[in-house]
Amino acid sequence: MATTPTTGSTVSSAAGVTRFGLGTAAVGRPGYINLGREADLPTGRSVAGLRQRTHELLDQAFAAGVRYLDTARSYGLAEEFLGEWLAGHPQAAREVTVGSKWGYTYTADWQASGVSVHEVKDHSVEVFDRQIAESRTLLGKRLDVYLVHSVTPDSPALTDAALHGRLAALAAEGIRIGLSTSGPAQAATLRAAGGVTVDGQPLFSAVQSTWNVLEPSAGPALAEAHAAGWLVVIKEGMANGRLAGRHATTPWTAPLRAVAAETGAGPDAVALAVAAAQPWADVVLSGAATSEQLASNLAAAELRLTAGQLAALAPLAEPAEEYWRTRSALPWA
Repeated sequence: MATTPTTGSTVSSAAGVTRFGLGTAAVGRPGYINLGREADLPTGRSVAGLRQRTHELLDQAFAAGVRYLDTARSYGLAEEFLGEWLAGHPQAAREVTVGSKWGYTYTADWQASGVSVHEVKDHSVEVFDRQIAESRTLLGKRLDVYLVHSVTPDSPALTDAALHGRLAALAAEGIRIGLSTSGPAQAATLRAAGGVTVDGQPLFSAVQSTWNVLEPSAGPALAEAHAAGWLVVIKEGMANGRLAGRHATTPWTAPLRAVAAETGAGPDAVALAVAAAQPWADVVLSGAATSEQLASNLAAAELRLTAGQLAALAPLAEPAEEYWRTRSALPWA
């Protein structure tokens, strides 16, 4: 890994819970690609059941010290659930940072499976105008960060001057504008976004990218963004469950299990602690769907990984193209 030092015994101090955020992708809708959902969600996955689960996780996360909350227009009713929770917790609403994303439209009609298309991607001005209005209706003045969802090098979000003008106007209101990235060209996307300006000023100042021990390829570009003053948020630190305890049982995950045994934490916490050990990472998201998962994830805040432990995990990295092929094959469930 690019940021692993070669000297010293301890290379990561305890990150602190405030370095961790809670994402709502797994609980705002009945279907998602995380592994093990059949055992995680309430029976029936009703709107009422997932609303309650989301609110319980938000209560737990805030009580533990989490202060960054992530959602998106395409996460089913996640913005609605989060907005309700914020309205009912005015003190918490003053303390947290809320990030949301636009650019995908949820189309699964509250179905977990048997749907050919769960979300439709469109980074046009028309979709931005519709979705920022929807986000503001649900989140009100509590929207702090607004990201273009899942930008790749061919996205018009990098070239559309009219869209850039809309985003710059939103930034002028005090909302931090950024993008999330996906795919094997995350680094190229991020560097292209860094060159986008409006009236001579950089447009983007936040990014949410996939980074984990299997897919660390965006690391150098994320370090550059952090050095430029961007907010850097890490998503999918557990690779959609591939690095979680009940799934980290294959021979190739032996180094992860070994470090977990040494630290007394779960493989999930170790995976998130590695992400938090990157000096450019401002926030590392938990995508927990249960109280037990959230508690286990947040144990990462107490881990101090050594240079030897980080080095032992480095060989888990896969070629980016291979990682994203595997991810794209994960079924919605």
